[in-house]
Amino acid sequence: MAVVTGIGVAAPNGLGAHAWWRAVLEGRSGIGPLTRFDASGYPVRIGGELPGFVDEEHIPSRLLPATDRVTRIALAVAEEALADAGVDAEGLPEYGAGVITASSAGGAESGQRGLAALWGRGARYVSAYQSAAWFHAAGAAQISIRHRLRGTGSAVVSEQAGGIDALARARRRLRGGAQLMVTGGIDSTLCPWGWAAHLADGRMSRSADPARAYRPFDAAADGHVVGEGGALLVVEEAAAAARRGARGYGLVAGCAATFDGPGRPRLREAAELALQDAGAEAGEVDVVFADGAARPGADRQESAVLRALFGPRGVPVTVPKSMTGRLGAGGSALDLAAALLALHHQVVPPTTATRRAADAHAVDLVTGAPRVLPRLRTALVLARGRGGFNSAAVLRAMP
Repeated sequence: MAVVTGIGVAAPNGLGAHAWWRAVLEGRSGIGPLTRFDASGYPVRIGGELPGFVDEEHIPSRLLPATDRVTRIALAVAEEALADAGVDAEGLPEYGAGVITASSAGGAESGQRGLAALWGRGARYVSAYQSAAWFHAAGAAQISIRHRLRGTGSAVVSEQAGGIDALARARRRLRGGAQLMVTGGIDSTLCPWGWAAHLADGRMSRSADPARAYRPFDAAADGHVVGEGGALLVVEEAAAAARRGARGYGLVAGCAATFDGPGRPRLREAAELALQDAGAEAGEVDVVFADGAARPGADRQESAVLRALFGPRGVPVTVPKSMTGRLGAGGSALDLAAALLALHHQVVPPTTATRRAADAHAVDLVTGAPRVLPRLRTALVLARGRGGFNSAAVLRAMP
């Protein structure tokens, strides 16, 4: 069994897992006017920026020209996660620990710099697209190098579903003999090039009010807000973690992924397969961390899945990313961290922007304030990525 022993977080409403979790329970949002670039000429001018994150404080100056913001955030978050787990890299087998992360738009800012150079001073980069693709794996590589984690290293690209997909792959590596894996997802696309792509996609809310722009399952939902950041987890084989006396936040009981077919959404199948992998029945689930797309059609699809699995208002549902915006691959990773801390502290964080779920959805949405549950043992985390990706994870509280 895989156990999560360390959590690192960088989110728009808190740097570090403790600061972020406190903000989540207090219902404090990190969504506000964009400051990282001049957004005055764009129809959407709000997002979820990391507060006070200075790149130069987290990476040697000699590496700054060769890294982008995603890599720098990932390095800071990985350091927190490993410290939280109390891992001594020197004491690990030489190839017993590795890194599998997810990113849906790694290198967006590098691509932006490449385009600027191409237009202004000549082509410093072969291709903005090539540089962006390269940075998908750069974060995992830099984490491996810095912490001497010489086992399996790879990157997953499945947009919002990526954080769960990376966890599933890391879990498979533990079953294959690895002792420890760093996994999760980090993303950042808050630059003109990345923003243009989000606008072209047409899924962002056009509301100018940060407190009302991203409203999952609301009758007036009109799209989401984009943010940056995510979470990384230290995942260990349970027996190995127990031998070194490591604290566990929760167990990774089941994971699954599906891909939508033409006119055939398959989120429900992902959830059912994850439950099957965990050896669990739907009735054992105590809380669902929903994908929460905040678009009418997508919300209807997800609420229909929840009703089919649990019945109308059959289980508490929450979307704490309403306080951060959707973070690409970092979004589902942050939901995993939230679910683990919910299990650890026996409390469900709220969905803040939505005051009341629309009656048509018939979901028991936790809004306004956290909900303390007397026995919170099993959480289901759902994610959907652009292009048809669906992922689900079942987490259990520590025995």
